[in-house]
Amino acid sequence: MRLTLYTRPGCRLCEEMKAVIGRVRGQVACELDEVDISSDETLLRRYRHHVPVLLADGVEVARTRIGLAQLIETLASRRP
Repeated sequence: MRLTLYTRPGCRLCEEMKAVIGRVRGQVACELDEVDISSDETLLRRYRHHVPVLLADGVEVARTRIGLAQLIETLASRRP
C-alpha cells in the first residue's frame, strides 16, 4: 500500500501524524511519500488550512489527526 502525506514545514499536527504512521509501518506493509504543499501552489490552495492530509493508494483516509488504532483499522480495511 502506498501512503501519501501532504504536509508543510513547522506543522505540529503533521509531525504527530508522521509519528503515528511510523508506528503503523511496523505493523502494516506500506510505502510513505511525503509531499510539502508549500512547494506547489495548487496543493497550497487546496490544503493550506487542512494539513496533514493522508491518502492511502490515492484515497483520502485522514485529515489533521488520526490515532494509531484508527489508522491500523483504516488501512486493514483497504487491503484486498
